[in-house]
Amino acid sequence: MSTAFQTEQDIAGHLYEAARDLRVLKSIAWPGSVREAFLAAGGEEMPVVDYEPVDTKPARQHLKDAAELLGSDTPIMEWLRRIHGVLGTQADLLDSRETKAFYTHSAALFGTPQKLMLDGKTQVIELARHIDETLGELEFEKLVLSGADEALTAEQFAAALEPQVTEHFGDDAPAIELSNTLSAKATASSSRIRVRSNASFTQMDVRQLLQHEALIHTATALNGQSQSLFPILGRAHMGTTQIQEGLAVFAEMIAGTMDPKRFRRLADRVIAINMAAEGADFIQVYRFYLEQTDDAEESFENTRRVFRGGVLTGGAPFTKDLVYLNGLLRVHNFLRSVVSLNRADLIRVLFVGKMDLEDVPAIAELIDHQLIEQPKFMPRWAKDLRFVVSYLTYSSFLNRIKLPGFQGYYKDRLAAVPKVWHFDKPG
Repeated sequence: MSTAFQTEQDIAGHLYEAARDLRVLKSIAWPGSVREAFLAAGGEEMPVVDYEPVDTKPARQHLKDAAELLGSDTPIMEWLRRIHGVLGTQADLLDSRETKAFYTHSAALFGTPQKLMLDGKTQVIELARHIDETLGELEFEKLVLSGADEALTAEQFAAALEPQVTEHFGDDAPAIELSNTLSAKATASSSRIRVRSNASFTQMDVRQLLQHEALIHTATALNGQSQSLFPILGRAHMGTTQIQEGLAVFAEMIAGTMDPKRFRRLADRVIAINMAAEGADFIQVYRFYLEQTDDAEESFENTRRVFRGGVLTGGAPFTKDLVYLNGLLRVHNFLRSVVSLNRADLIRVLFVGKMDLEDVPAIAELIDHQLIEQPKFMPRWAKDLRFVVSYLTYSSFLNRIKLPGFQGYYKDRLAAVPKVWHFDKPG
């Protein structure tokens, strides 16, 4: 074992152990029986949820031991100090479940709907409302080829996804399992991809979840676990969530698997969190989703994401789902920036494990000292950077162009143009 940066390795070891004991999503999960009881009552009675006790003392001891070793303000120490702070807040979050303080700690980890994005002017809720309004009137069924949205059961979806996962990961491919406790349609770790057994899917979902869950979440988990000197890179924690989800949504975009329905769902999550933060209770947010989807089960699952761990009567939601849009913006702008700065070499750094963008200088230094292994698993666009670099170069130039001028030009000229054929109509 290398003795280089031995103190930093010891700190990382304590942080790894602390993160293992602070499993937030597992600790705020709801059993499927809560959904069944709520829907059986017609969505008119508040859910009743009992959480398993969580002992944060072992994790706090590891954090105390790590704190005693934290030293000077080098990039690597700053990286470890950030993780230490995040894990302390995670412990506070778990200790405050079902209280108003839960929202305080959730906001510290993920922000609030009013959080300003990178431009220092735009709130996350403003972006969400823009997406919702822009896509709200879109006739989704006219955007796809006939049959492209053929419905799949969870079992059919898993069967379609499994060979594609095996193709990318070989002997390291995660198992695909059905579960009735998920609020998301699917979640991924290094060893398994869990699929919600009561959810419905399409072939587009197969492609999208391959890019999002497998080629980002599973890949970075496996790559991180190969970092024997700094195993914390293989342990997900709330300080990595925004960039992990932002990178995953970017992967959907760059691979052509994002669709307007999915994009609008990400925006609606922000709107729902904002409603709950302003005092809406579980039933009120459920009805908001019911108006959007006309699907009782899906509306329940979407609402559960907002209220898990928090206060069902409103005022203290779980704000994790803010990270998708803000994370996408952060990742996209980071990638555009490194390409403009002729530092495209840093793109692949994001795949060595679970990290934040602020951690890149520290990880790059560890790579320079040959203490970090190259990532084995990456999506195709990250292995061959030619397309993504070309796209990001063009994307950066678009910042110089004022859209309203073009929009006004075409608005006048297209006002009287009739709508043309759709692919689902015979020729």
